[in-house]
Amino acid sequence: MARTQKDKGSAQDPDRDTTATAKPSSRRRSANPPAVNGDPVKPAVKAASTARSRARKPVPRPATTANTGPLPVAAPTLDPEIASGERPARRHGLRNMSEIRHYFRTNRTPIFFVGASAFNLLGLDRWVRGFSYITYYDSWQGAHPRVFSPIHKPYIEWQSGEEINNWLLRHHEVRAHIARLTPAGERPKIAMVFFDEETEAICEELGYELILPAAALREHLDSKMVTTRIAESVGVPSVPNVITTVDSYEDLQEQAEKAGLGSDLVVQTAYGDSGKTTYFVADASSFAKNRDDIVGHELKVMKRINNRPIAVEAVLTRHGTIVGPFMTEITGHKELTPYRGGWAGNEMFPDVLDDVTRRTATRLVRTLGDRLGAEGYRGFFEVDVLLDTDTGDVYLGELNPRISGASAITNVTAGAYADVPLFVFHLLEYAGVDFELDVDEINDRWEELAAADQWSHMIIKHTDAVVEHIDVAPPTGRYVLDAYGRLAFSQGDLDWHLLGSESESFFLRIYGPGDYRWKGADLGILVTKGRLQTPTGRLSIRAKHLIESIRAMYAATPLPPAAEIDQYEQIGTEPAP
Repeated sequence: MARTQKDKGSAQDPDRDTTATAKPSSRRRSANPPAVNGDPVKPAVKAASTARSRARKPVPRPATTANTGPLPVAAPTLDPEIASGERPARRHGLRNMSEIRHYFRTNRTPIFFVGASAFNLLGLDRWVRGFSYITYYDSWQGAHPRVFSPIHKPYIEWQSGEEINNWLLRHHEVRAHIARLTPAGERPKIAMVFFDEETEAICEELGYELILPAAALREHLDSKMVTTRIAESVGVPSVPNVITTVDSYEDLQEQAEKAGLGSDLVVQTAYGDSGKTTYFVADASSFAKNRDDIVGHELKVMKRINNRPIAVEAVLTRHGTIVGPFMTEITGHKELTPYRGGWAGNEMFPDVLDDVTRRTATRLVRTLGDRLGAEGYRGFFEVDVLLDTDTGDVYLGELNPRISGASAITNVTAGAYADVPLFVFHLLEYAGVDFELDVDEINDRWEELAAADQWSHMIIKHTDAVVEHIDVAPPTGRYVLDAYGRLAFSQGDLDWHLLGSESESFFLRIYGPGDYRWKGADLGILVTKGRLQTPTGRLSIRAKHLIESIRAMYAATPLPPAAEIDQYEQIGTEPAP
């Protein structure tokens, strides 16, 4: 059954996905818990955090909410080859891919990815010397040599991904860690998914270089109205639409009819993620349900089409836009998420688009990327492309001016191993060195190599409407299917880059023993070779087996109902175990 554009939480779905792995938005200070998509982790939603705090008396818990792992026994030390000293003078810029690879393999400037988890760019340290991760949640319990998580983490009810990152940057342990790994005379570089003007001020005060476009520019470009106008200025089409305001359903009908959009409409406001501000209006009743969110606001009113959403990441360099592989989205499956239309992963496979459509979509993304340069943008971004399944037309869906959840498998493609991972081109743009790139050649090569790759990842959420204390959880690492077809832990591992077949998977744990899980909480991310959906968009038998196997490795104790907790608190006793 064909899905309609961006059907990720509609007006009929008030319980939409607002958890960590929702598709990201650079909007700050959401009233809901942060959508650290692609930065899969999550502070508790209010219902969970309320139950959690009220349950402190009857349910013993550790002093901190995060699983901090063992205390460190030794401080990280500088590699002798990147210790302080004079940097060798360069006689020329970087002239080819070989010199670019050599430059990053001998890099001496520390680069830190800061986030709730290390998910988005995990494994990039294989290509870039001095690249490491600073996270709130440590999925390896201190065992990953390039993941640092502070020990002191008091409970905080986070309101946004930006808030988590700003807290980390200010933390005394984090500042000491960055100072310890920064050679004299170097300025540490910081990358992250979510940041704001406050982040920029923190980095400026501490002497860090935030290697991302300005927060104000990202905020500007993140508007669906701005994106649509910019794209149309260079001939990049959107689904037939009109940008307007309306004061009634009759007004909406009249304007849509005049624009030739019909009566079955998709209405979007400027900002929102995972369908939060996307409304499907086919009649007066569906309009009435969302009247307060529609009337008086600038709207993008679109014709509703049958479409297949395709995600792709790209990097705008001074020499042009490099386009990564195209992939489909895994959305809305009840086995993965309790939220209708909630994003839960991506799939990359050779025939995600046919050759003609892939070339059309690549040209669309390159044209849009090059146009963003006129706005002052440079570096990494993600585009949702909509393929009309009735006509074959390719449209711009939306622009996400940031690192995205798709980065995890973008960086393990055949193109990445032939050249460098896509995000390294972003690092190159912010490296402060001259370089040459044949963008046409790279795009042609990556398009050909796309036929060699099949990767998928899915975010596994807690789907029950109950808050539970996690007693046992599967560790981060590599898992294999044994002789009986059972999923079994094989060994601890740092990332998924060495997976060789569909019989292997990598599970990145987010919440572990001592943490809590609640409806919509991200338990972890599973990455594997091969596809996880059937051609008709259903989860495959293999995918369901993997999900069920991971869930079966968890054991948790439900918290008592809030009313029961109140009773015990009033009489000064605790419930029996």
